[in-house]
Amino acid sequence: MSEHAQPLNAPLDESAAKGSQKVIFASSLGTVFEWYDFFLYGALAAVISKQFFAGVNDTTAFIFALMAFAAGFVVRPFGALVFGRLGDMIGRKYTFLATIILMGLATFAVGLLPNYASIGIAAPIILVALRMLQGLALGGEYGGAATYVAEHAPQGKRGFHTSWIQSTATLGLLLSLLVVLACRYFTGDQFEVWGWRLPFLLSIVLLGISTWIRMSLHESPAFLKMKEEGKASTAPISESFGKWENLKVVLIALFSINAGQAVTFYAAQFYVLFFLTQFLKMDPALANSLLIIAVVIGAPMFIFFGWLSDKIGRKPVLMLGLLLATLLYFPIFKALAHYANPAIDQASRQAPISVIADPATCTFQFDPVGKARFDSPCDKVKTFLVKQGLPYSSVAAPAGSPVQVNVGEVKLDGFDEAALRGAVTLAGYPQQADSQNVNKAMVVALIVALILIAAMCYGPLAALMVELFPTRIRYTSMSLPYHIGNGWFGGFLPTVSFALVVYTGDIFYGLWYPVLITGVSLVVGLLCLHETRDVDIDHV
Repeated sequence: MSEHAQPLNAPLDESAAKGSQKVIFASSLGTVFEWYDFFLYGALAAVISKQFFAGVNDTTAFIFALMAFAAGFVVRPFGALVFGRLGDMIGRKYTFLATIILMGLATFAVGLLPNYASIGIAAPIILVALRMLQGLALGGEYGGAATYVAEHAPQGKRGFHTSWIQSTATLGLLLSLLVVLACRYFTGDQFEVWGWRLPFLLSIVLLGISTWIRMSLHESPAFLKMKEEGKASTAPISESFGKWENLKVVLIALFSINAGQAVTFYAAQFYVLFFLTQFLKMDPALANSLLIIAVVIGAPMFIFFGWLSDKIGRKPVLMLGLLLATLLYFPIFKALAHYANPAIDQASRQAPISVIADPATCTFQFDPVGKARFDSPCDKVKTFLVKQGLPYSSVAAPAGSPVQVNVGEVKLDGFDEAALRGAVTLAGYPQQADSQNVNKAMVVALIVALILIAAMCYGPLAALMVELFPTRIRYTSMSLPYHIGNGWFGGFLPTVSFALVVYTGDIFYGLWYPVLITGVSLVVGLLCLHETRDVDIDHV
């Protein structure tokens, strides 16, 4: 009997291996395309602010563009509920097939949408509506893909298998950056006129490919087994969140890892790009190129940390990532400023800018309707500094005091643009980062460090989330905390952090948002999260 065991089992093992590879490839490729669609907007936020929010001042336009970016994240938890419920009731396969069709069509429509100059206020309204459709689709996509792959994965390899799904977000970002860079190259000066539309229009091709691939997949074996046994949930939402024993796990999953993981991901892959281009004034094409290099280097680490979590456990890897984020974000971003724009870093050290004024005469320059007037000398000073991307600090003066601007030893009373421009130029503040002086190797290394931290938090996440919940309500239960964490905590990171920088003038002040969230997640995780590596996920 033993002589025949190996040849009898070998074809089965080989067939199972090929089946697992197909599941991973098909699920991951479709998810890559879906992330590509979603992340295009982030890669083109500066262009979109000019195209669709031209009726307000520049600062407000960019904040609005980031808010529209965040709108897609706001609705992700609702997509998780809608599609999670469908996934637990009718199956994984057809649910995340529907999500990719919705995502692809919404993205294609953005490429056809007339801008503000053509149809006025209707343009940003329709844009936000399309972003919300994308968010709904992504809310159902991730849980379906992660659950589908995990339920096909052999025991002891769930971290490795699902880490391919985790890497798709980074690969989708990489694809979006590469396509944007290629379109910038081929359309040249016309990119901001019409060339920006091409990456969105290309999504229709990706939609066709991914739909064809996913149509060939079979339903998850764990789901089929549950259906055959008649144990499928008839009310997965109420089971997931209406019973305290499961709701407690949902809350722990949200606050122990999903919120913290979300800000590490968006800090490494989006906020760093805004930081380089908006605050350090680096050439966007160069910033995109360096980010692409860093992503190529860092992407395999998502798979590595998923594999590592199979060996040593999910919790140690996740907690280490949160700890490093909490401790290292400020040093890493300060080092980025030093190496990406050494001139502005040196000038801000030798001749720091401070605005001394009565706080009552200074306003937060966010103008939602384009009607506000920022006419006080303090407002004019800060408008000038923000537009130039110059870091400054605000100092409260006694009531009624006139505004004073200090640029190093130079003291200027009131707002005199010519004098202020001369002072900052004399102090060595550059209008743009000199590409020749950018230490490209160090900038790439620092972005890779941010990606490694994100990979520690994100690589093992899908396996852990699948292992926390039973099969009958898994899609619904894991999707909601994931998308609240990534949609609300992570999705608002660029908007909140940019607004904090504009408000304070300190280019590093926005980092307090991710650092506080990772710190809280670390504490909650250490106290409340249990290890899940050896859990049997076939339990109903």
